[in-house]
Amino acid sequence: MTALGLSSVTIAWIALLTAGLFEIGWPVGLKLSQNPGQLALGIALAVVCIFISGFLLWYAQQTISIGTAYAVWGGIGAAGTFVVGVMFFGDALTLFRVLGVVLIIGGVISLKLGSIG
Repeated sequence: MTALGLSSVTIAWIALLTAGLFEIGWPVGLKLSQNPGQLALGIALAVVCIFISGFLLWYAQQTISIGTAYAVWGGIGAAGTFVVGVMFFGDALTLFRVLGVVLIIGGVISLKLGSIG
């Protein structure tokens, strides 16, 4: 147990989920950098998010297996970037694209459930 009363496994999963959220930030930064006058801001956002995401993934992999950690991290990044693209950048929202994201989320959940024990 840590000072917060959380187990190292719980902290690793929190780090991994946070890494996944920062994984969404770098493609958003690259997209923003394509707007006139936002090149530096977009690239800076992308670089900061890549660094934080990578560090937290590294930290989580000290406790969580590499395959599970990478798949969860990538799944959060892919599904989250899809949602951001639809909500803020006018990306298409079609049945097959939604089905793909649902399958990604289902895979992430199954990997989490499979790692319990």
